[in-house]
Amino acid sequence: MSALAVDGVWKFYGDYPALRDIRFTVEPGQCTALLGRNGAGKTTLIRILAGLSRPTRGVVRLFGTDGVERRTRAQVGIIGHGIGIYDELSAYENLKLFAELYALPGAARVAGEWLERTGLDRVKDGLVREFSRGMRQRLAVARAFLHQPRLLLLDEPFTALDDRAIALLQGLLRGALAEGRTVLMSTHQLREALELATHVVLINRGRMAHAGVRTPEMLADPGYLYRVHGEA
Repeated sequence: MSALAVDGVWKFYGDYPALRDIRFTVEPGQCTALLGRNGAGKTTLIRILAGLSRPTRGVVRLFGTDGVERRTRAQVGIIGHGIGIYDELSAYENLKLFAELYALPGAARVAGEWLERTGLDRVKDGLVREFSRGMRQRLAVARAFLHQPRLLLLDEPFTALDDRAIALLQGLLRGALAEGRTVLMSTHQLREALELATHVVLINRGRMAHAGVRTPEMLADPGYLYRVHGEA
């Protein structure tokens, strides 16, 4: 059973097709890099996979079930542009809230542990609206990982992170993959993504341009994928 199956997904905004017949699967334990230029449709697709938007046509299945089911969504961790971060709460209050929503035992303890792991324990009582972009991204990382999700959907997860935070996130992702969890990440930072990826999906102007195993050529030369598959 696939961790994620995308079957014939289209997304229209008015008459404009932002996504056109997207089809691919991600097996349990895989790390798939979702690549493409600005405007290719990556964020639109991630939002559909995360249940934040509905496809105009097509079906998304998570672990063999309809992606919109609540119990299935509880098995997913998401990092996106401001998704699930509440500006008027503190960092601690944000994480404790999500730990409680996921019915985790010891929600306060879990929140504290993830603040420490992501280097936010010193600012735990600060309001998120006062945080820098990098601090907000660290908090988003903690929120996505704290309930040990089976599937991680990450949209530009390395954005605004310094080198230490990038290393932290890479370590968390490697740990998740070692435990058999599944990752789909969209990013412009090809080197970081391809170091982790087992598979690659390339979208060009809303269409599938390539889906397959990440090869040594891609890792050695991140631009190789774009040249071979005809992206301008």
